[in-house]
Amino acid sequence: MRDFRDAKLMAKVLKQAFADRNTPLSHSEALEIVADQFGCEQWNILAAKIESGDKPAAVGSEGIGILPPIPIFRIFDVDKAMEFYCGFLGFEVDWEHRFGDNFPLYCQVSREDMLLHLSEHAGDATPGARCFVRVENAAKLQAELAAKNYRYMKPGLEKQPCGFEVGVIDPFNNRLTFCQQQGQNQEDNQTR
Repeated sequence: MRDFRDAKLMAKVLKQAFADRNTPLSHSEALEIVADQFGCEQWNILAAKIESGDKPAAVGSEGIGILPPIPIFRIFDVDKAMEFYCGFLGFEVDWEHRFGDNFPLYCQVSREDMLLHLSEHAGDATPGARCFVRVENAAKLQAELAAKNYRYMKPGLEKQPCGFEVGVIDPFNNRLTFCQQQGQNQEDNQTR
């Protein structure tokens, strides 16, 4: 029997069931429906419950429980952003928000444990930001991205003093550096 930790999979199944009936349903709509099924007001609340259920928050002596940050990247074109983040990098849209018709988009995309917010709102972030992302296998990521043959980016695998890196730049000049730091699966990459 499924529980709240299977919510993303349940949303994918729901979206596919609607598609099989020729009824379009966005991924974010499916997530909201699943959240409602678990008695949560919105997906963000269920996502927080899932996060806290998977692993306890690290609580220091102050009892604050600081969690990993979620970077916000400024975007100027939704289609180009989705082509890059979802089509090329393999992220999924978790949720989208607009204050109304013809308003800027604010959304969350994710892949595995990485969350990223994309915003069309002026003032939310400055174009040209950089995000350092730790990965377990940089060579595998680089091979995956190379196989997609994205016409605007052909990232390589670079040996740096800290480890192996795969750097990408989105259409808005925001940079993501995926790094397999020294000591993480180094034997896999030494044969390359």
